[in-house]
Amino acid sequence: MILKEGQFIDNKWHVVYLIKNNPYAESYRVEDESGNPYFMKIYRLKNTPEKLIENGSVKEIAWSLVIKHKNIISLVDNGSYSDEEGDCCYLVANYFSGELLSEMIQRKGKLSVKTATRIFLEMLQGLQYMHNLGSGCLHNDITPTNVMLSSKTGGTAELIDLGHVSAFFMGTPPFDTADLDPRYASGQSFIGKYDEHNDIFAATGVFYTMLTGRVPWDVEFTPEMTRKEKIKLVQKVRSDKGEINVNDIKDEKLRNVISRGLALGYHERYNSVEEMMADLIEGDNSKVAKEVRTKLAADNPDDDVEDDIFGTFDQPSDDTNSNSTRSQAATETSADVEIKRGGGNGFADIAGMDELKELLRKRVILILQDKELAEKYKLTPPNGMLLYGPPGCGKSFFAEKFAEETGFNFILVKASDLGSIYIHGSQGKIADLFKKAEENAPTVLCFDEFDAFVPSRSGDLGSNQAGEVNEFLTQLNNCSKRGIFVIATSNRPDKVDPAVLRTGRIDKQVYVPMPDTIARKLMFELYLKGRPCEGIDSDALAEKADGYVASDIAYVVNEAATIAAYNHENITQDLLIKTIEGIKPSINKDLLKEYEEMRDKMEGISRNNSLPHVGFL
Repeated sequence: MILKEGQFIDNKWHVVYLIKNNPYAESYRVEDESGNPYFMKIYRLKNTPEKLIENGSVKEIAWSLVIKHKNIISLVDNGSYSDEEGDCCYLVANYFSGELLSEMIQRKGKLSVKTATRIFLEMLQGLQYMHNLGSGCLHNDITPTNVMLSSKTGGTAELIDLGHVSAFFMGTPPFDTADLDPRYASGQSFIGKYDEHNDIFAATGVFYTMLTGRVPWDVEFTPEMTRKEKIKLVQKVRSDKGEINVNDIKDEKLRNVISRGLALGYHERYNSVEEMMADLIEGDNSKVAKEVRTKLAADNPDDDVEDDIFGTFDQPSDDTNSNSTRSQAATETSADVEIKRGGGNGFADIAGMDELKELLRKRVILILQDKELAEKYKLTPPNGMLLYGPPGCGKSFFAEKFAEETGFNFILVKASDLGSIYIHGSQGKIADLFKKAEENAPTVLCFDEFDAFVPSRSGDLGSNQAGEVNEFLTQLNNCSKRGIFVIATSNRPDKVDPAVLRTGRIDKQVYVPMPDTIARKLMFELYLKGRPCEGIDSDALAEKADGYVASDIAYVVNEAATIAAYNHENITQDLLIKTIEGIKPSINKDLLKEYEEMRDKMEGISRNNSLPHVGFL
């Protein structure tokens, strides 16, 4: 033990007893001079893992100093302590005076709709504050055991245990994951993606438990299971059962909210806490709902009210409104994009396109990866590449695999990511996007449907949109020198501003055609790999799927797999053939002819340094 019962820390905290400990931190109940109870957590710095420390401070303490909200446990004090074994640092928070939500559920079995909804809304208030704090932060460990119903405030819900708080990130978690409960975690967190979706998913899982008395998907663990085994079990149960069963929740609105909040598909969930709260309070006239509704209305940028949602409760200082305004302004000029960091199988995941892969290895990847060779031969690093052609042929997928092949970080950008309701707001986001790419260099920046970003200025463009094109031109100029390689994808390259497609900007153009027979055969084998199959002839399937693009083939395989799963049967050749016959290809002959004419036109005006038209074998 670091501390002893009866000991005084800084002459103001009396140690009462040890609550729990681990190799680097211990938690105690302490009292102040008046005998009021508090919670103390103390870290032995020499034993604390490096990933829990940033700039010489323990992250939990640093975050606790910033976070101030009525629905999040409050920091009361912090300080340092030393003994013969070394230096320590500690935080003091309000004591857990009340009942843990897990204890209430265990006692009652399940909660009334009114009580559960109130607690859920109060949890969401805390999360909304965290997600909008500065550049955003996440709780990462929302379960019934980390929600306290404080007796000091009449049962108000507070999120506790800030030991896993972090900024948004993708990759290796900057905190211990051994004590996280996978039953309340979204699938993307299992592969290292932590954003607001994960907190919303977990909070919705807690809401489901409050209403039903059960954990999501009824997953139960045994005491001896490792975290890896727990995750594997959760993934299997979700895969076997599919979307969460909400049939025993009577209220239709709540069923819809929970179904969307716990959707297995990432893009099917709520994008923000505010969006979820708006659905939850619709038609609700309770005191909490009215409070939420009032603050949501006040968040309209056209109004005179400058508070962010629940802003009057967020900050103890008089600067709340100005901080909120500055935060909102920063958000409007910040590009909200996800950075995928390394990993993956690269070109090995792509069926066909061998000529394109080999060409890029020789003409692009070699120069990007071997700086000494490039310097020796005075080779100029390539700046960018345009992948164009019919939709569904895997252009964006190829860009992601290119990043994996080079070992670069990867950012996929859609037009909506750079949208803004403010004049010049998008230009600020464009500049911020390239800044983030440079800070995380080497980076592949992939712009999906590039014609939407940089439409030709010869058309009828407004001044704002023309300004955005000019900002792109500025940022694209020799961006390879900043460690950025741009890949643009487009189904309509003829709509792209010609100034973008010149040397020093997007200086290489590649036509990605329809997959031929060999490519289609490899696609069927790739998409069927790992599924229960019987008697598959991929050559025959490739012949039958003449005219089908990559997305068509992926859809065919998934549709056949769904039918087979429903009947608890293997995927057979006959089932795949029938599925192909029932699904029309997405590209008809007339449309394909248009793309081939577009290719001929693009190659006719291409520059000498453009890559030749290549694609699937």
